[in-house]
Amino acid sequence: MSTTTTPSLLAAAVPGRTIAAWWQAAPFTLVFALFFLIPLALIVMVSFWDFNEYELLPGFTLKNYVSIFAGCGDASDGLCVTLKTYYSTLKFSFLVWLITLVIGFTVAYFLAFHVRSSGMQTLLFVLCTIPFWTSNVIRMISWVPLLGRNGLVNQTLMGMKLIETPIEWLLFSDFSVVLAFVHLYTMFMIVPIFNSMMRIDRSLIEAASDSGASGWQTLWNVIVPLSRTGIIIGSIFVITIVMGDFVTIGVMGGQQIASIGKIIQVQTSYLQFPLAAANAVILLAVVLMIIWGLTRLVDIRKEL
Repeated sequence: MSTTTTPSLLAAAVPGRTIAAWWQAAPFTLVFALFFLIPLALIVMVSFWDFNEYELLPGFTLKNYVSIFAGCGDASDGLCVTLKTYYSTLKFSFLVWLITLVIGFTVAYFLAFHVRSSGMQTLLFVLCTIPFWTSNVIRMISWVPLLGRNGLVNQTLMGMKLIETPIEWLLFSDFSVVLAFVHLYTMFMIVPIFNSMMRIDRSLIEAASDSGASGWQTLWNVIVPLSRTGIIIGSIFVITIVMGDFVTIGVMGGQQIASIGKIIQVQTSYLQFPLAAANAVILLAVVLMIIWGLTRLVDIRKEL
């Protein structure tokens, strides 16, 4: 009679195996604690401090959180400044998420199912990454001579007699902010969706076709559900980045459009660190709730 020893029993039988595993995880745990947990704990702690024009006053107070939501209980004045700012931030996040999802899914679908050669797939995928070879600031500024009042787009339209006066809303507006966001972050949606699509068993698509399913039916009932993990991961990337971004909104909005990230940056520049920390904690809570809602839709551990 033969007995089978499982790998877990073998691991338990080897002295020091568990300790060795903990030692292997120790460097990553140290880095995670040093660069994430400790700074996050400091931000939460500072958010309860008081301050004046000259110094921070360690202690415990809810004054910062109260001041953030000051006026939000008065229904006669409509939305308070904080809620309006969150509405603006969420609006940009939703618009950018929707546009990048459409573009990212389309590009990933083309690369995964219409490009047969792996070499050509690699080449086209590298072409998609070319914008990342330059900094975000340069890519943002490159829109200014195109969309400005005397920019290339307005000059071309006026030269073609399609407009008589320059279009003002092309730059320093919601349109330019969304355009810059889509330009900067679409790749964060393409990569995870493409990765999910490449894992789809092609025999499933052939089976759907043999069963009489049309191209749209196959796309909606086979490809989209099997690409859901990549869609969720890409959505998390795009939404979290846009929610905390302040540089793009500041440059492309002409310092005229408010966002939570922009408010935190301004408060920090005025040395109002406890108030900025309180805003950061609230923003983190909102982002974590969004991420929690998205991760309820699919188990992203299967993709990782």
